[in-house]
Amino acid sequence: MKRASSFETVRKMLGLVDSMTGIVALACVLGILGFLCAIFIPVLAVYGGFAALGGSAFPGVRETIALLAVLAVLRGVLHYLEQLCNHYIAFKLLANIRDRVFSALRRLAPAKLAGADRGNLVSMITSDVELLEVFYAHTISPVVIAVVTSAIMVGFAGSIHVLFAAVALCAYLAVGLFVPVWIYRSAGDVGLEIRTRSGQLSGSVLGSLRGLREVLQFSAGDRRIADVKEQSDRLLVAQRALRGKTGAAMACTNALILMFSLGQLAVGAALYGTGAVSGEGVIVATTALFSSFGPVVALANLGTTLQGTLASGQRVIGILEEEPLVEENETGADIEFDGASVERVGFSYGGERVLRDMSIDIPRGRVVGISGKSGSGKSTLCRLLMRFWDVDEGRVALSGRSVRDIRTASLRDAEAFVEQDTHLFHDSIRDNLLIARPDATQDQIEAACRAASVHDFIMSLPDGYDTMVGELGDTLSGGECQRLGLARAFLHDAPFLLLDEPTSNLDSLNEAAILKSIDEQRGKRTVVLISHRASTMGVADRVVSMDSGRVS
Repeated sequence: MKRASSFETVRKMLGLVDSMTGIVALACVLGILGFLCAIFIPVLAVYGGFAALGGSAFPGVRETIALLAVLAVLRGVLHYLEQLCNHYIAFKLLANIRDRVFSALRRLAPAKLAGADRGNLVSMITSDVELLEVFYAHTISPVVIAVVTSAIMVGFAGSIHVLFAAVALCAYLAVGLFVPVWIYRSAGDVGLEIRTRSGQLSGSVLGSLRGLREVLQFSAGDRRIADVKEQSDRLLVAQRALRGKTGAAMACTNALILMFSLGQLAVGAALYGTGAVSGEGVIVATTALFSSFGPVVALANLGTTLQGTLASGQRVIGILEEEPLVEENETGADIEFDGASVERVGFSYGGERVLRDMSIDIPRGRVVGISGKSGSGKSTLCRLLMRFWDVDEGRVALSGRSVRDIRTASLRDAEAFVEQDTHLFHDSIRDNLLIARPDATQDQIEAACRAASVHDFIMSLPDGYDTMVGELGDTLSGGECQRLGLARAFLHDAPFLLLDEPTSNLDSLNEAAILKSIDEQRGKRTVVLISHRASTMGVADRVVSMDSGRVS
């Protein structure tokens, strides 16, 4: 996947905010006003102190107390409203980004995601997207707030004396710009390393959980635990490195704040000695500087927090911008299915030749059997008919049209593909079936399940069609999952069925029932039937044998 520079990543992440610029602007205004309230509370207190001592005519003590109360209340209200706006922006955008990521993954699947690290993808969809909240809620408006507030305070200090303004400007630049840039650059790619290692750890844990039976069977638990521990240790090392940078940033920030505050006092003392400013001016200028570091301190902390955030942003942007190997056709022709054909097709997976000069005619209403040893390209042929991949050479056609020229939604409506390993979601049996046809009635669901010889089994379960299946169908046997996959294909009611080893996990009794159902489709549906079993091939009108990617 593509990796952009940090600047490019920030630019592209900012591009996602365009629909909410008004709320971003409101958050910035609220934040600026809120910080100014907080900054001027001690400044007004100084003025009030001088008024109490008789050294200042305005504001008076009463006025000062009233203003302090107003500023304190306003500070709380404005800060709350600012955070409300920021988090509204963040969570609204995160929901939009999740939707975009899922849409991007759907476009990329299956060609670009074949063999992808599932744990890494899960980590990206969950924790990486969640980390973007730091950018949208705690980076955009704080940067604007820090710049504007600092400019206002430099102007305020300059109204007392230009040297006070110079010290304040240097202080804000050092804390709000030098520290975060220095920390960010010194941290290198540790943020990206943390996100990558976190994804690898998720993948390792996910793989161990999915293969728990095999782990127990072969007493491999210690080895798997050792592998997870090793990856956890690597992640911990990277996290410690980042925490070390965070500590350095905090120490440097606090040292600079103290240094510049004392420097402001020293400059004030020198100016007071020459009579350039009053004692009140020295105390006010020093107090104003010391109390105004809040906005730039927020920027100083970004040096390390942005490491992980930008790394997550790079991974998410990479997925959003990844080009699919097979572009969906949204403007092509709609078809009425009238047979299929594979014409002199050649196809390779990553340079490995799978199909060579492959040609098969699949007439409408016929059952065409395809047999051959494993690795001969039978399943690949079905995926090309579904247009999960595009051919390198030749043409795959439905109803006389190349699948490239058919609108993808129309193509998928015309086809139903049952692979050897049926995927079931962690949901009810009914909802797993309704994926194929969301508006199906109960009678239609039951008819499809009877055709797949699985209705009686479902009704034997305590909750019938509302029975929950485990993740990946773990609570069901392989044969039960396979029959549910067939029922889903029958419910889809497509005129073209692609069945890849549909009886491989079935006993002879259930195989006979399935073959009877397939035989009943003759004339009503076109069926491509892949199987090693001679008994399964007996239902076919014609059997094609494949070997080394060719019809033999």
